[in-house]
Amino acid sequence: MSEQQNIQTVQAAYAAFKRGDIQGVLNTLTDEIEWHTPGEGLIPQGGVHHGKDAVARFFQTVGQTMDFASFDPQTFVAQGDNVVATGRYDGTVKTTNRHFEAEWAMVFTFKGSKVVRFQEYTDTAAIATAYAGAKAA
Repeated sequence: MSEQQNIQTVQAAYAAFKRGDIQGVLNTLTDEIEWHTPGEGLIPQGGVHHGKDAVARFFQTVGQTMDFASFDPQTFVAQGDNVVATGRYDGTVKTTNRHFEAEWAMVFTFKGSKVVRFQEYTDTAAIATAYAGAKAA
């Protein structure tokens, strides 16, 4: 696929997430997806998730433990099989009622027309602080 098509796929995945269509997000991924999110051991959904079922559980944990007030992808840059998106989000951890906000960068690596690897970079400390004292999901 072209770099522009890859950007459009990432934008479609964000749009699906924002409307609560997790299956729409999963449809953009390969079966062998590697999904990396920071904060393993500090944030319930942090760690490496292998395969679509694990990524579905990641999104389930996110939905059970936090509410986003905003989730705003802002820029998209493609090079070869990679798309880097930057943006910001803020929300509240449900069990602590603590607010978080952070800027982020997310890297999507494509294999053909689907995402084979995802890596998020964010302010792990801000999110972990919001979870501090929360019971495990």
